[in-house]
Amino acid sequence: MNPELLLDTSLHADGDPHALWQWMRSHAPLHHHPPGEYPPLWSVTRYEDCRSVLQDAEHFTNFYGVLIRQAGHGDDPGGGLTLAATDPPLHRELRSQIADRFTLRCARDQEEAMRTATRALLDEAVERGTCDFVHDIAAPLSTAIICRLMGVPASDLPMVQDWTREAFETGKPLTAHGSLMRYFIGLMEDRMDNPAADLVSDLAYGTLGGELLSEKAILINCENLMGATENAGLAMASGMLAFLQHPGEWRRLREDRELMPGAIEEILRYTSSGTHILRTVAQPTILRGQALEPGERVVLWLPSANRDEEVFAEPGRFDIGRRPNRHLALGAGEHVCVGATMARVQARILLTELLDQRIGVELAGPPGRLRSLAVSGLAHLPVRMSRTPGP
Repeated sequence: MNPELLLDTSLHADGDPHALWQWMRSHAPLHHHPPGEYPPLWSVTRYEDCRSVLQDAEHFTNFYGVLIRQAGHGDDPGGGLTLAATDPPLHRELRSQIADRFTLRCARDQEEAMRTATRALLDEAVERGTCDFVHDIAAPLSTAIICRLMGVPASDLPMVQDWTREAFETGKPLTAHGSLMRYFIGLMEDRMDNPAADLVSDLAYGTLGGELLSEKAILINCENLMGATENAGLAMASGMLAFLQHPGEWRRLREDRELMPGAIEEILRYTSSGTHILRTVAQPTILRGQALEPGERVVLWLPSANRDEEVFAEPGRFDIGRRPNRHLALGAGEHVCVGATMARVQARILLTELLDQRIGVELAGPPGRLRSLAVSGLAHLPVRMSRTPGP
């Protein structure tokens, strides 16, 4: 086994990264990658090591970014400005100003709109007979939710969804999509003059270190929030594939709806749509007996942590009744995903509607996986959808 293949996107698209992660957990749980296409990095593959780094803001900083960047690309331009790339206490200050938009109460307020959007997409898919579950159902649902929270008018939603899909399909950051960013510049400027009850207004009047956020910080936070929704869509699509590959688990859920919360947690663990999280050493520390110095990069491979044999029994099995299931798919510590509650509600609504409407889903072609180190999941999932007769 060659750990250097972890940094090759072809492994994640066409190979078996889980086999390599399994080998590394036993033989190289902390592995040093020499400089090459990427700066020198330490790969972390064990659950307890990943969790300890995520919870240790004193020795590991987010300031330089949370994703691997190619050599020569520099640090994350959002360092010290965004929810993802700030450390306490600035992170707490920024998070407190938008967190109310992602509470359970807010999710319940959005639930009827989410249900209506879900039904419309499913009805359209059933009428057509075939669809791409990634692009026709999962991604539009995720984008619609964050757009509503950000204050995008319903009339603009199809346009923003098209731009977002274009950006995701090219694999480029949303900031590289000119039309999308010009749209958010206009929305930001409007909210500066006409604040509303939405996320863009929260950011337009938000502070960091006691100072109003700069326009750059507002826009990069908008981009981060939009981009983060990709993970929720990927989890839903990969969860659907998991059920198609394990039809017995779908029957279990259909026959016992009490399994729904556990099913959602198992989807999150089993699919682990965020492939990695990067941290930079801030102070000298020891990890698994290795001395780490300030400036060194540490990569936490979440799909590996979530299949660690020391934590999860039969980790490669998709089991909606799994207990306990303390996965790291949504992070841990102060930077746990702010949209975690919304993502869970979104998944519950989709699964419930599929069951309530007795919609049968079958593969209509081979799934295609993403060629990415940042996110794990499906580029395409062609399916046939139809309503099955029932009492």
